[in-house]
Amino acid sequence: MQYSTIRVSDLKQFRHVQKLAYDCVEYTAASLRTGMTERNACSIMKTWLKEKGVSDLFHDPFAWFGDRAAFKGFWADHKFLPSDRILEDGMTGILDIAPIVNGYSADIGYCFVHGRNPSMQATLDDMNRLLLRARDEILAGVRAGRTFRAIYREVDDMIADAGYVNQHKRYPHRVLGHRVGRHMSNPLNRVRWLGFGLPTYLSLMTRQWASKVTPGIVHSPLWNDRRESNHRPFAGLWAIEPHISLRDQSIGTKWEEILVITEDGAWWLDNDTPHCRLGTQRGWWHESSQSAAQVFLEESSDFLVVG
Repeated sequence: MQYSTIRVSDLKQFRHVQKLAYDCVEYTAASLRTGMTERNACSIMKTWLKEKGVSDLFHDPFAWFGDRAAFKGFWADHKFLPSDRILEDGMTGILDIAPIVNGYSADIGYCFVHGRNPSMQATLDDMNRLLLRARDEILAGVRAGRTFRAIYREVDDMIADAGYVNQHKRYPHRVLGHRVGRHMSNPLNRVRWLGFGLPTYLSLMTRQWASKVTPGIVHSPLWNDRRESNHRPFAGLWAIEPHISLRDQSIGTKWEEILVITEDGAWWLDNDTPHCRLGTQRGWWHESSQSAAQVFLEESSDFLVVG
């Protein structure tokens, strides 16, 4: 993965891929039928993307239904892979997809309720309201120059104070987020490991372990609450994915989207995302900061954003 200079023309491409990914999961959620499995959901996502001309993925599609969306029983990394869990009427689910188009990648997450379940929807609404507050706090923390580790812990405190449980700690290396960038075509990416192309996985893990050994010298591509993230935010594009559950892990929810960090500022790539639209429609959330797409819209395509 390349984290080189990013120009306005690149931002437009990343935004395009992110929107494509959201369109994919919204289509998939609407297409799911009671009795389908997580594997069926992932097949729908892959087929939809293939029909749109997408042939490469940063990671394979993930789908988690019911308490699996809260990572209940996830004692090893292979548990993240799609299973034969059956979707029931009124059940919650999470879809996570990461397409690559012309080398540009995005990684998004989307939560939904299948069918009609007012009680479940009300609970999920309360949880998603908190996650939109976390979205604002993450941006404020980056803009204030607080360390990645400090921001992570502040988000954890917010989650705990609201009576929920942080589940992003269950992701490999406890990530709240990770870098995204441009990908070079590599036939070895056909070899998959835990849902990732082998070269991509090895590149991420090599830098991650190097950052643990030499923090401050090698920057980690992952954002967690450990010493390798005890540094001020550095420029680049980051896929942020706060993930929470009820205490009993019966329900889980998340969103995931790209955060743009420059030498002198930070913006979410786009405020026109499903979770932001829902928050606006329900009156939970109001746009208080422009997106990177809005800020740089009038600049020339060659204008340097990062680098």
